[in-house]
Amino acid sequence: MGELLQTRRGVTSIPSRIGIDTGPRRRLHGATTEGVFNLVGALAGGGAIATLLFGWFAPLTGLVGWFVVAFLAFLAVYAVLVSFTSPVQEVIDKVVTVLLCSAGVVLVGALAFVMVYTLVRGQDALVHPNFFVETMELAGPLDPLSMGGIAHAIVGTFIQIGIALAITIPLGVTTAVFLNEIGGRFARFVRTISDAMTALPSIVAGLFVYAAVITLITHQRSGFAAALAITVMMLPIVIRASDVVLRLVPGGLREASYALGTSRWRTVWHVVLPTARSGLVTAIILGTARGVGETSPVLLTSGVTAVMNLNPFSGPMISLPLQVFDFVKSPEPTMIARGFGTAAALILIVLGLFLVARLIGGRGPGQLSSGQRRRALDRSRDDAMRIAGAAERRRLVREADARYRERNPQ
Repeated sequence: MGELLQTRRGVTSIPSRIGIDTGPRRRLHGATTEGVFNLVGALAGGGAIATLLFGWFAPLTGLVGWFVVAFLAFLAVYAVLVSFTSPVQEVIDKVVTVLLCSAGVVLVGALAFVMVYTLVRGQDALVHPNFFVETMELAGPLDPLSMGGIAHAIVGTFIQIGIALAITIPLGVTTAVFLNEIGGRFARFVRTISDAMTALPSIVAGLFVYAAVITLITHQRSGFAAALAITVMMLPIVIRASDVVLRLVPGGLREASYALGTSRWRTVWHVVLPTARSGLVTAIILGTARGVGETSPVLLTSGVTAVMNLNPFSGPMISLPLQVFDFVKSPEPTMIARGFGTAAALILIVLGLFLVARLIGGRGPGQLSSGQRRRALDRSRDDAMRIAGAAERRRLVREADARYRERNPQ
């Protein structure tokens, strides 16, 4: 049969079971000098081809079109360069890798552009400290940026998101646990409904809360009604994401817990949920990202106000997305600057919430911090000393028993 692994020129090859060498194993990770030269040459070639087409050979115009043609030419040139020294399968692997990396670059670039553009347009308002500590109660559209602020919108956002999370987290995680640990026909029905609610338009959620809560019960717009509308939008996201995360928990962990005589709910509480903690935090982050940026349901349920309101059950309570909408609809440059400043503040608050959630979520299962490792070593040392002490006591007892038998043979 030969050896299972053979080494040729530093490259691992795997012979087949019938003695035919399958050749060197393809390199799927890392970069070589040849690969870097191919990539740089393809970039230069793609840019040159697009420039020739748009500048000399064809009457083409437009920056977006230039980038599209340059990217397509880059892929073609890169495939040709790689094919000179690599087989067809490796050419396909590298071209697909370039496509996936390009998609990641486009995604990160779009996100960076939105953030930078918002921060630059809102810097005129962000540089004023009063923008974060004052309200718009005494400021009007013609007042300078040194007057007024968004403190009432920041407080309203935190109150509404806090209420929505207080409802969504226990209900969403409990529903996901029910879908995975209980199952049955009703679980399939609940999963179908939650999947359908992920595509629910936000304006429909706002109309539902407006008709069911404001019209029939409270008879006024309030922060609590807005929080209920945000909950309707967040709940299916949290349920779906938590359901996927809990499915990834290995079944062997559950079986090991059951084998030790643990009940189902103790297994869920002490095994399943701690194992999926980081994934559950990610699910909550996705739900928060969906809820914190909602405007249309909040517009119908919370109302617009320029004063601070700390009571979510009485009176209108504005949030940051609604405040952005209220600012940018004004034609005054100062109000538009306040709108971009409010959008920038919303982005910074969301990033801060994500960092806090990630810290709370901690590391993945099996990954211990330095403090946790130190405490585990201390517990292991204490156990070893306790075991050694017990062994020493047993040895002393055996010696005393032997001496007693020597003195009293009968």
